[in-house]
Order: sequence, then structure tokens, then C-alpha cells
Amino acid sequence: MTPYSAGEKQTLHASLNRHRDAVLWKLHGLDDEQLRRPMTPTGTNLLGLVKHLASVEYGWFVETFGGEAEPLWFDPYENEDLRIASDETTDRIVAFYGRARAAADAMITELPLTAQGHPAWRDITVSLRWTLVHMIEETARHAGHMDILRELIDGTTGDHPPIGTAG
Repeated sequence: MTPYSAGEKQTLHASLNRHRDAVLWKLHGLDDEQLRRPMTPTGTNLLGLVKHLASVEYGWFVETFGGEAEPLWFDPYENEDLRIASDETTDRIVAFYGRARAAADAMITELPLTAQGHPAWRDITVSLRWTLVHMIEETARHAGHMDILRELIDGTTGDHPPIGTAG
């Protein structure tokens, strides 16, 4: 539900969730081959983008603010978060995204927007407010990529199921 007159934190979190949900909807109804199919010369595929978004949710929301993220089985600094290995199932990647969202949501709920964090991979200090805005941008950007990939696969477009359909 869109909080049209909520406070800043609730509005930002709702915006992030709207884009997160669009990301998952882009997977709905496709088989494993379609989800893994490289759709660009660099190999971009739907499932790889979900894996990447899970990785950055853990990084920006959890690690940056002193939380404990689950150990990664891949190296995001080598772009392995954008590639899907043959032993990585769709269920594993979607569950990973769900756990990353839940861990990020816990930090968002716990911390004030003014909380300061320090990403391990950059020598900067960021606020939770900045991180929410950044992750809205990041998620929306990749949801847009996913929209194009999905259209190329089966013609489906949009950021949510058409009214009157399940999904």
C-alpha cells in the first residue's frame, strides 16, 4: 500500500519495497532457462540481477551500519554477483534476496534516518537516509533493466501485474 501522506522514513521504505516487488514480479511465470538466459553481450540476465541486488542490500544496509550479513559464496568485487553459476538454483537466489531484504528491513526499522554508517569498500560516511535513496535508485535502475530483458523474453512489460491477473 502506498503511504501517500506518511513520514519520510515510511515513504522511502515503501518506495524501495515497490521496486523490490517489481524485481520479483519480473521473474514470475518464467522457467529456469529464461531466467538465466544472457540477454546482452555482457551476459546480463534476470536471475543475475536479483543476485546482485541481494548482495548490495546486504552491503549497503547491513554491513555499512554494523549488522551481520550472511557469508557470501561468491565475490561481488569480481562481478560474480551478476553471474549465475550452474549450481545456483532459482530458489536459492530468490531466497537469498528475501533474506537480504529482511536483514535490510531490520536495519531500516531499527535505525533513525540520521544514523551514520561506513561501507567497508569505500572511505566515506553515509546516513541511512542517503542509503535508502541510493538503494531506491539502484533497485529502480535494475528493475528497469529487468523490464527490458523480460520484454525481450516474452513481451511482458510494466512494474506490476495487470489489474485482474495474478502474479
